[in-house]
Amino acid sequence: MKRALRRGAAVLVAGGLAMAAAAGPVQARPAPSTVHRAAVTDLEVERVAAYWTPEAMRAAVPLELAIEPGGALAEEPRGIPRAVSPTFPNGGGPWPAGGEVVATSGRVFFTTNGSNASCSGSAVTSANRSTVLTAGHCVKVAGRFHENWVFVPGYENDNAPYGVWPARLTTATPQWLAGEDMNHDLGAAVVAEVDGTSLTDVVGGQGVVFNQERGLDMYAFGWAASPPYDGSTMSYCSGTTFDATLTDGIGMSCDLTRGASGGPWFHQFDPSTGTGLIGSVNSYKINFVPYYVFGPYFGDVARAFYETVQSM
Repeated sequence: MKRALRRGAAVLVAGGLAMAAAAGPVQARPAPSTVHRAAVTDLEVERVAAYWTPEAMRAAVPLELAIEPGGALAEEPRGIPRAVSPTFPNGGGPWPAGGEVVATSGRVFFTTNGSNASCSGSAVTSANRSTVLTAGHCVKVAGRFHENWVFVPGYENDNAPYGVWPARLTTATPQWLAGEDMNHDLGAAVVAEVDGTSLTDVVGGQGVVFNQERGLDMYAFGWAASPPYDGSTMSYCSGTTFDATLTDGIGMSCDLTRGASGGPWFHQFDPSTGTGLIGSVNSYKINFVPYYVFGPYFGDVARAFYETVQSM
């Protein structure tokens, strides 16, 4: 998650998009300057994939520590014991079950401000079969796109069971790109094929929904990587959502920490199959209420963004 990037009420970016409060239609396709061309050639794809060794992934810090290098963790990560089965509501812990969410969700790695950093993301159903949704700040911060961007679905203890997928392009909502508007902290990557195969042909993809009722039950996932979590495994929260006060987003009781940013929030989630419909992502926390996590509301802006990216 992400602390307020020194703005307003110290916001802790934990993992995900900033709230999307649809304020009008977005353009049908982002202008070239709003899309970061990443690993375009086969050689670049190979270079970026090779860069992220198990050692490099293990050493990556949550994005917020890369942005603010002076900020040290208060204590050494210690991890949390894994429960026997998922529960509802749950304030936070390692995901104890299997299902499709284990393959479609993943840890995101990139280089920013000279440091290797991490967030979270999710493979989604898409026309290009290669779209990963995450938070806008997990794509671009302080006017600069992150480099060496990869998606590692199913990351577990330095292992990449479904491979390492370099981005061929990254982008975010026009509102995030223009002014890092926390109401629209939503980003995405279109990843390159690996061994001639598209991402969702390997791991599957979760559905995405928009303009849902508020106050519904949801599950949130991500690779929290600051204490008491250590980023080694996927964690989750579950509960009834409520309206945020600082943005047009939604909130949930949840103790996920930095590194979970960009991880998916599901409506109609079935713990037995690990499937649901993504309706938000981890975005931020507020310092004086650290037991809540907030995400953007997926409205018309998020819908237009998703429709644009999935066809790139």
